[in-house]
Amino acid sequence: MNGQPEQEQERLYVIDQLTDLQGKIVRLAQEMVVRRAKVEKYRREDLTAAKDVYSELQKIRGCLVKALADARLFLMELEEAGLAVTAGKLSAGLSRFDLMSTGYKPVYEALRQFAGLLPVGGKANAAVIGRLMNNVRMGYYPTDPDNIALMLKGIRFPEGVTTNLLDPCCGCGKALRQLAQGNNCYAYGVELDEYRAEEAQTRLHRVGFGSFFHSRISHEAFHLMFLNPPYLSVLNESGGRARHEKRFLVESLPYLVQGGLLIYVIPYYRLTPDICRILSDNFDDLSVWRFTGDEFRKFKQAAVFGVRKPRDTEPLDAGWLERCAYSPDEIPELTELPEGQYTLPGQALEVRTFKGERFNEKELEQQLRRSDSFSRLMARSELDSGVKRPPLPLSISQIGLVGGSGMINGLIPCDTPHIIKGRIVKVKRTESENQFSAAGNYMGSEVKETISNKMIFNVLTPKGFKALT
Repeated sequence: MNGQPEQEQERLYVIDQLTDLQGKIVRLAQEMVVRRAKVEKYRREDLTAAKDVYSELQKIRGCLVKALADARLFLMELEEAGLAVTAGKLSAGLSRFDLMSTGYKPVYEALRQFAGLLPVGGKANAAVIGRLMNNVRMGYYPTDPDNIALMLKGIRFPEGVTTNLLDPCCGCGKALRQLAQGNNCYAYGVELDEYRAEEAQTRLHRVGFGSFFHSRISHEAFHLMFLNPPYLSVLNESGGRARHEKRFLVESLPYLVQGGLLIYVIPYYRLTPDICRILSDNFDDLSVWRFTGDEFRKFKQAAVFGVRKPRDTEPLDAGWLERCAYSPDEIPELTELPEGQYTLPGQALEVRTFKGERFNEKELEQQLRRSDSFSRLMARSELDSGVKRPPLPLSISQIGLVGGSGMINGLIPCDTPHIIKGRIVKVKRTESENQFSAAGNYMGSEVKETISNKMIFNVLTPKGFKALT
């Protein structure tokens, strides 16, 4: 699929978000001024009403602070560093602003002026947009092998245990193959793009075709999860566009065993408060490492490491993690990751279920190889393979059934060995019956035809062939 339309949608997604925030910031700033005037009015007439309006004023300020923080992250994505710094200062200053102050005019003017400078419409940085469009293909950023090697240095694999690795967005499988190769691992990947999935099958043990969100995978069956989600905005179920870094993180968590290692690769500016809270609630020993040199300058990627823990344990403070989104220069480089800092769990795990959304012949072959359905279907029963000795002597009718079914068919060991084979043939008989009237006059004959089964046993003995009926 040509990536150009998707790239254009990604450009529009960022700018559309800033466009919405532009109108929201101006509207909320106006509402703050109106609510402040109402508080002043009710202070002299109705203190209860004044308190209610003041509560509304506080909520509006909270929404405005959040809108400025969101705008700051989008501006950093568009490499509008100056405006991003301004957004941060406005957000911090507004959160400390005395709501009962009479100096609302300069605050309102500052917010309105900032909103007018946002890069929407034709104001976007053309050079940055061009770079994004050249580098993004359906949101797919293959992870640089040199940075994978640095991540690998920080992982200690258990001795004598085959570990399971999962990549929910495996692309062509190179990154996961590099992590697994030579470390006694089984590598499992899921890929939406069919061409990349077919290529991944040449590198990984198992590959599921189609959407990760509609795949069926065993829970808590993986020692390590390498998650590099697509950075492109995608259509959600409501028909709008949304980023999926958060959804991939939330829906992939159940597949990682408690104590398993997450490596989460995203642009540093996507360390939003909601994502940081999910990470701190579900992982211990969190650390963030930025990619090296040109890779970081080009794609802004960082790797978050964490060890999965139960949700009921004490959550970590997410503040330091959120600050990474605003201070990328303070994030340590992957070259500083200590060797063997993270040890994978030492227990063996089994992946009982691994099915992609779409039919995959090679994956079906793997599933059939693991299943005993065909062997059970084709296995000979005890009646087929064992010696057949009836508990009681057979009656004539039973002998007929056994012989006709072919069960008496072969060598019969006895004092005079012989070969016997039974078969049933159909015999047609025609009978004619004369018909007479009550007066005794001949009226003709009635022909009746009957069909019956005839049992024949062919016996080959040392003295010759015999046919018994």
